Amino acid sequence: MAAIPPVCDFGWKAPDFNLPGTDGRSYGLSDIRGANGMLIMFICNHCPYVLAVLDRITRDARDLQALGIGIAAISANDVQAYPADSFDKMAELAQRHNFTFPYLYDESQAVARAYDAACTPDFFGFNAEDGLQYRGRLDASTSSAGPVGLQRDLFLAMQLVAETSNGPADQISSMGCSIKWKDSA
Repeated sequence: MAAIPPVCDFGWKAPDFNLPGTDGRSYGLSDIRGANGMLIMFICNHCPYVLAVLDRITRDARDLQALGIGIAAISANDVQAYPADSFDKMAELAQRHNFTFPYLYDESQAVARAYDAACTPDFFGFNAEDGLQYRGRLDASTSSAGPVGLQRDLFLAMQLVAETSNGPADQISSMGCSIKWKDSA
């Protein structure tokens, strides 16, 4: 079932974290921040919404990094229930798709909860002061990639953030698979 995150809460501050990356390093916000902002993406390995646009995510990440936007992806799914999202599989995905950003594992799901992540993909775009400016979609794709040439909503929003420190007033929420939360004991 598709999940849709809430609209952007402008100015909300990015919670810090310390998470292991598939490259063997640990990362916090100070490691991710770019001169002109930061993008935190909640993704996973098995979600058809993510897989349909993974090439577009990596394209937009490269283009945004060139604009001074720091980027990280986080997977928080319950790997006991979804073994395709395991840390080893995350490392394989990052290597296979030549991620230019760290892919981080939120095993406790505490970071996903702190961000109130709702789905994969869920994009959180922050300005240089760590204030949320974008929580919208990548583009108009759904569980299958839309046609080539779709408006690049995420890229254009984060380009605006890089240039003005403010995101667009009008945003369309992302849509994707719900975060696979662990059963609370």
